[in-house]
Amino acid sequence: MDPGPYAEEAPERKVCVVGSELVENYTVYIIEVIDGEHRWTVKHRYSDFHDLHEKLTAEKKVDRRLLPPKKILGKNSKSLVERRQKELELYLQTLLQQFPEATPTPLACFLNFHLYEINGITAALAEELFHKGEQLLQAGEVFSLCPLQLYSVSQQLRLAKPTCCNGDAKTDLGHILDFTCRLRYLKICGTRGPVGTSNIQESCLPFDLSIFKSLLQIEISECSSQQIQGLSSLRPSLATMSIHRSTETMMSILVPEASEFSQWEPEGVESSCPVTAVIPVWRNLTTLDMSHNCISTIDNSVKLIRKVEFLDLSYNQLSSVENLQHLYNLVHVDLSYNSLRVLEAAHTRLGNIKTLSLAGNQLDRLTGLTKLYSLVNLDLSHNQLAQLEEIRNIGSLPCLEKLNLSSNPMCIIPDYRTKVLAQFGDRAAEVCLDSKVTTEKELDTVEVLKAIQKAKEVKDRMSSSDKKISEETRLSTAAPPHLLSCSSSSSPPSSCCSSAVAPPAVTSSSSSSSSSCPAQQAACPSQEMTSREEAAVSLSVLPPVDATPPAESFNPDTHLLSAQHTQRQQPAVSLSEHAPSGTPTRITTPTTATTTATA
Repeated sequence: MDPGPYAEEAPERKVCVVGSELVENYTVYIIEVIDGEHRWTVKHRYSDFHDLHEKLTAEKKVDRRLLPPKKILGKNSKSLVERRQKELELYLQTLLQQFPEATPTPLACFLNFHLYEINGITAALAEELFHKGEQLLQAGEVFSLCPLQLYSVSQQLRLAKPTCCNGDAKTDLGHILDFTCRLRYLKICGTRGPVGTSNIQESCLPFDLSIFKSLLQIEISECSSQQIQGLSSLRPSLATMSIHRSTETMMSILVPEASEFSQWEPEGVESSCPVTAVIPVWRNLTTLDMSHNCISTIDNSVKLIRKVEFLDLSYNQLSSVENLQHLYNLVHVDLSYNSLRVLEAAHTRLGNIKTLSLAGNQLDRLTGLTKLYSLVNLDLSHNQLAQLEEIRNIGSLPCLEKLNLSSNPMCIIPDYRTKVLAQFGDRAAEVCLDSKVTTEKELDTVEVLKAIQKAKEVKDRMSSSDKKISEETRLSTAAPPHLLSCSSSSSPPSSCCSSAVAPPAVTSSSSSSSSSCPAQQAACPSQEMTSREEAAVSLSVLPPVDATPPAESFNPDTHLLSAQHTQRQQPAVSLSEHAPSGTPTRITTPTTATTTATA
């Protein structure tokens, strides 16, 4: 239901006694009061009427004979009650006609005007602030008002009526306006359903906040964003704002003007497209609490709250996180109890936050949290995290000190705490898990787990290295001999590893070459193993060592080149594999090209 409009004139008031009921040994009369569209009921016994009449006659405002006389005998008889009911109704109607504008205070209290009627509400509030207003301002306490009171004040300001209707200076509206201009902390709490015994629905009553000029903090709950007017007038001063159970969008609170302008931009921002309005920003707002609402998206209205450091959007209906990159000063963010299933690249949206609450969502992965390097406190309780491997995504966060993972599926894993803490490596002692300080026993277990993990990693690396060598050997063995020969002859034996790979020819060895071979083999062990395998393959197909070219084709230069080529192709064979037992082992090395040519 949309908030009703302000009344342009004072509503007509009526009163009637609609019934009675017997309570113990006396009769209570049920009175219905009608004030325009509002109505409520009041219950009084005859003695209450008598006390009211005494007060009015003492002030010489009514005739003493106006009230029906008191009866002693048969006072609860049906006939007497019915007759008195009509007489009392006539009495009250006469009083209202006699005081159409300024209702006497005793009569206003008797009919509960101070609870449900505009003039009575403002008069009661003004008198309270007359006595306590200055004390409340000096104490800096939070002052509470209900929407009905604010509606009554707003209505009084719109009506062309004196600020003091009953002539009592203590009830002057000026006391309220003076107080609201200086008030700094305000709480507005509405109600669901009718107020008291009335038909008044506070959620349908519009009220204006522009009368508050110095507010630093405001809390609004159980209201409708449509009934809140003048909220934009608080932008220059407000530092903390809390809105609960009152809105479905952030836009309706932060940019109420958006309903009037289709295109708008915050002040201080250059726009490439034409806009119909430039909206002032919330200059001093650093804390925004919009928890317990029905917000489904974070819209671009957050552009107007650039200085916000604390943002609470818990208990809403968010399924994604958007537009928070505009809030450069964010420190604390609460997104708990929403409908978040995944949060990717959170650092691009949340910046350098220190506290993040994601409790009560449906998260099963933490890949988007890996770069929140400034995060100190992280709450992930009541989610769907089942795999301990997900903790690795936050295990390297350098500043994380408090982590809450309670009520997740992973919590039933044996030794869950120590396995989680082990993901933080050397920082395990610095992390408080699930609000429990890490014990020395847990740290010892973590060290054991870390040692086991390191041993496993070393074993995996060695296994990987052996597998690689085996694969290289297999490929070398499977290669055709002519490819091995061509490959050997095409690469110059200039380096240590190259000379170890190239298989030398079997011939008589010199002492110098024999002494240099172990050094080469030590420098390149893997290549030596490969060359031995190649030698075993190529030995059967190479020509004999003492084979010489025909005499007619002999040329010293050609013979020198041929000897070098033979030296590269023929393998070095270890005679220890074929020598009989006890025979000294001798490794043959190739003769140089110069020796062959001289011979």
